[in-house]
Amino acid sequence: MRNKYEEIMEEIQSRIDDGRLQPGDKLPSVRNFAKELNYSINTILKAYNELEKAHRIYSVPKSGYFLVGSDQLSSKTPPTTIDFSSAGPDKSKMPYRDYQHCMNQAIEIYREEMFQYSEPLGLPSLRHQLSKQLQDLQVFAPPERICVVSGSQQALDLLVSLPFPNRKEEICLEQPTHFSFIDSITSRGLNAIGIEMTQNGIDLDYLEKIFKERSIKFFYTVSRFQNPTGYSYSNYEKKRMVELAQKYDVYIIEDDYMGDLDTNKKADPMFANDPSGRVIYTKSFSKVLLPGLRLGMAVLPEALLKDFMKAKFAADVHTPVLTQGALEIYLNSGMYKAHIQKLRRQYKKKGTILKNAFLEYLPAEASFTGGNSGFYSTIELPKRMKATQLVNHLKKKNVLVQDATNMYLPVYRKENRIRLSVSQVEDWKIPIGVKKIGEGIQKLINTYY
Repeated sequence: MRNKYEEIMEEIQSRIDDGRLQPGDKLPSVRNFAKELNYSINTILKAYNELEKAHRIYSVPKSGYFLVGSDQLSSKTPPTTIDFSSAGPDKSKMPYRDYQHCMNQAIEIYREEMFQYSEPLGLPSLRHQLSKQLQDLQVFAPPERICVVSGSQQALDLLVSLPFPNRKEEICLEQPTHFSFIDSITSRGLNAIGIEMTQNGIDLDYLEKIFKERSIKFFYTVSRFQNPTGYSYSNYEKKRMVELAQKYDVYIIEDDYMGDLDTNKKADPMFANDPSGRVIYTKSFSKVLLPGLRLGMAVLPEALLKDFMKAKFAADVHTPVLTQGALEIYLNSGMYKAHIQKLRRQYKKKGTILKNAFLEYLPAEASFTGGNSGFYSTIELPKRMKATQLVNHLKKKNVLVQDATNMYLPVYRKENRIRLSVSQVEDWKIPIGVKKIGEGIQKLINTYY
């Protein structure tokens, strides 16, 4: 549980992030800030003293407190800009101070382990804790089958190259999907089969045709809040995919990197339909904790453990012990569960605001996907319109969006789709930004089409 002065520090950081406070600006006086936020003067003084110790602010006798003049403390974009292109977690809601305590404690607890190499699959104590934690997501796996990785992307990148027990070669994946996995495929020249992801999910009959007619090693899918569409499969869809994989000897890599944010308590991962190893479950902590930690995990079938461990050892020997230890402490303390509950409410609210704005402001010629989590969604433009045209137009209006063209394999590429994330956009700015997007689409239609 946070101290009151830490809440004050978070409020100041929020004002820095959204541009209300710039480097060199004077902070509110202690008395005025106490009155504004309904805290005691002593609490405000404690927060200011802590920020001063951390060299974030400095005091001038008889003048007050000022923000240190460093660009690193200010927003990377002007305060008037509405940034739908940045897809990281909301910085103002991240548990920096809590995790700092965990890091400091991990240094003490694991000081001996830091002077030697650790197990390639991860600290046994963390893997045991992850096994317990995953049960909340209906993923029941023994610690022996869990591997700690440097972000879930490392697990995906290693799995792409490993031989699988079915001895097949081709990879099936949703189109579009996130850039990093596309790079893992294309950089190795692997043969990949795409299946289109629409606002209604994928065509399961076509997926069966692919599994039946092609030599599919594994099907890669983001089962909840897919990047970039934001789509989440129903329990029926997930169960059907697992049945097809079992029937045609295909593995599934289920990337559930944001499963923690799902507010639907009845939603199960694909892994729950086949925990024996047909479904390989991967998860990241980047979107819900701190991306810089580069921590993720994978639940592997026994048949792949030996080869995966060799590949992991060759890649980086093991994931850093200090960050592993801090995560174990954070999970075990109950802080992670409290943090996730708060994030669920936050992103659910953002998703509702976003979907309502889409319905109100997008022209009939455009369609949208996602919006349920507030993290990812896409807008499909009229077929002749290029995403780059809209991106450039909106940039002049101080609205940033992501061209999704590079989120496709070259052979399946579409150039009329943009990705949005409202994870770092203040709630009140979301409708304003979507309105500008709708106006931009309509203007391009009127001008060129």
